[in-house]
Amino acid sequence: MSKAVIIGGGAAGMAAAIAAAGQGHEVHLYEKNEKLGKKVYITGKGRCNVTNACDVSEMMQNVVTNPRFLYSSFYGFTNQDMMNLLEQGGCPLKVERGGRVFPVSDKSSDVISALAGQMEDLGVKVYLHKEVKDLLVSDGSCKGILLSGGLQVEADSVIVATGGLSYPATGSTGDGYRFAKEWGHRVTETSPALVPFYVKEDVVQRLQGLSLKNIQAVVLDGKKEIYREFGEMLFTHFGVSGPVVLSASSFGARIIRKRPLTLSIDLKPALSEEQLDARIRRDFEEAANKQFKNALSKLYPSKLIPVMIERSGISPEKKVNEITRQERMNLVEATKHFTLTLTGLRGYEEAIITQGGVDVKEIHPATMESKKVKGLFFAGEVLDLDGVTGGFNLQIAWSTGWAAGSHIEYV
Repeated sequence: MSKAVIIGGGAAGMAAAIAAAGQGHEVHLYEKNEKLGKKVYITGKGRCNVTNACDVSEMMQNVVTNPRFLYSSFYGFTNQDMMNLLEQGGCPLKVERGGRVFPVSDKSSDVISALAGQMEDLGVKVYLHKEVKDLLVSDGSCKGILLSGGLQVEADSVIVATGGLSYPATGSTGDGYRFAKEWGHRVTETSPALVPFYVKEDVVQRLQGLSLKNIQAVVLDGKKEIYREFGEMLFTHFGVSGPVVLSASSFGARIIRKRPLTLSIDLKPALSEEQLDARIRRDFEEAANKQFKNALSKLYPSKLIPVMIERSGISPEKKVNEITRQERMNLVEATKHFTLTLTGLRGYEEAIITQGGVDVKEIHPATMESKKVKGLFFAGEVLDLDGVTGGFNLQIAWSTGWAAGSHIEYV
């Protein structure tokens, strides 16, 4: 039997603990918070989108940074394996739109309870309110940890599963990056990701609170398209948010630090420009004697109508039967290409995940062991890995945590 120490009781740490203890290792998990899974608890607005039910190949396609690194861990502990683990632990699951997997109860606490129960059954020793200050490394091997009170804990292996910088109130304060750098590892530049954007135009303040469904969002860096997705978005007092926007932030995070990006929203993606023009002509025929401002209620939400009038360049008082073909085409253009200037990202306080982290070139992809320090493993958000919304980031945590816990050597 070998003694393994795990730093962090989040998704990756709990998966690593169950995997290691299941193979007969003595496992000690140290968590600086007052409870396990503090960030898991708030994911999915408290419902916890535990994974995605898609094929593993599709899972890889939804990873933004370093997807190939995850090949071994994703196939070694799949989304189906994770679903089975939770259901065996007493947390039944359901699959919703887009393959998103949630507890039947819609309570993230049930996910944490299922994992904590399995850890207890396997004899994992959990220490809460215990902050790790440093790693104990000698002769190129990790020999244990140093706690904030000065106590040294010896171990044969150490798994760093400390998370990133997102939601710092949950304890994600970058400890793992500090450990990695101190012992010779490169940490790539970090950024908030899956986070709302700031927008230059003040029109967003007028649209604050408006949620748009079934739109297509395209993000452009100059003329180069870097992201395109169909779904929902939300206007806020500072900019834009919602599922398609959050995912877009992962593709634009590194670029927007250098220059603004353009968001082009297609408000009617199901219609071509010709079909939309025909639809507008039909609406206008029915409202031929109305003023333009009173003829748009079938096309747009009421909050959006004044903005669309401005963007079309058509006088709001103009009679519908006096609108020219060119003016109508301006309205089509404004509908199919509602553009905004993205100027920056909101902070880590609102970011679902961190982009950047421990450079995966220095980590063995099959085992998560450091190539620089024997017996030292990294798992979860501390690594330079991230995906879009939909359960993919938690699966990265489960799979990399499981890989680390499964590959501890017997001493």
